[in-house]
Amino acid sequence: MKKTTLTLLATCLTFLTFGQVAENQKLIELGKTYKDFMFRNEPTKEALKEVKTDVPANLKTATDFIVQTISTNNQLLTKTYLSRPDDKVLRQIYIIRAINLNLREENQIDNNKLIDSLSNKDIPTYELVDNYYGMVFTAVGNKNQPFDLSKTDFKMKEYNFKDDTEKGIMFLRCMDYCGKTIWGFMNVVKPPNTSKAIDNIKKFPKFNGQAYYQYTDFYFTDFEMNIVKDKGIQSYKSYYLDKFYETLLSHLICLNNEGGSEKEKNDLLLGSILKERNLYKYTKYKETLEDIFKEQKRE
Repeated sequence: MKKTTLTLLATCLTFLTFGQVAENQKLIELGKTYKDFMFRNEPTKEALKEVKTDVPANLKTATDFIVQTISTNNQLLTKTYLSRPDDKVLRQIYIIRAINLNLREENQIDNNKLIDSLSNKDIPTYELVDNYYGMVFTAVGNKNQPFDLSKTDFKMKEYNFKDDTEKGIMFLRCMDYCGKTIWGFMNVVKPPNTSKAIDNIKKFPKFNGQAYYQYTDFYFTDFEMNIVKDKGIQSYKSYYLDKFYETLLSHLICLNNEGGSEKEKNDLLLGSILKERNLYKYTKYKETLEDIFKEQKRE
């Protein structure tokens, strides 16, 4: 009886060890595949077939997601991929991206050690959610060309978010991507090419059936995390709300320069967080915003 029990125990341990090895191997393969094809390189049919082969059952969702992020004809903007995955899948995807980053370092650490470390690390849930939607919109930017989200309406209640913070993360990650499509026109060329910029602004998505700037649910508690490499811990809202304010102000400049109507300008000024003084502490444009509304009062 004792021997049988020990034999069964040994068999179980062997099975678990083998399963963990297979899972680690797949995570490393997915990290390499993501690194190779996340930008403009399109995976071959053979590469896609290989990455979809011998997938451990508990990695099927993460594998499917990575396949979407490396493919031009993807479904990332559908409810399936916009919906928040469960925490286990979020962690797997976080690990895959970490492997991808490790593979880009000259002095790499062993990927199996990296997986073990991140599997046991206490990673805040909001950081996992941020990583997921960062990867979604990075892939949309890299693979879904040319930029045009004008027919996209994000239904925020449909994506399994647990609270307003998670909604805010998804929104700010999306708008960070959208803002980058006009940043060059507004900040690189001299004078700013507001005509090109407003053409892209017209291609921004809707949220809950409304214009992007009407999303104002940013009164969730701020949190900190590593956002920019080598910058240390940063306030999430200070980093991403500041970028969003910049996009809104760029929109206002475009309306002023490109013959926007008074109604369009007032809708933007009064229907967005441009007027939300309680949020000005999160942006370097505080004085600019206060000056704009002083002018409004004088008029």
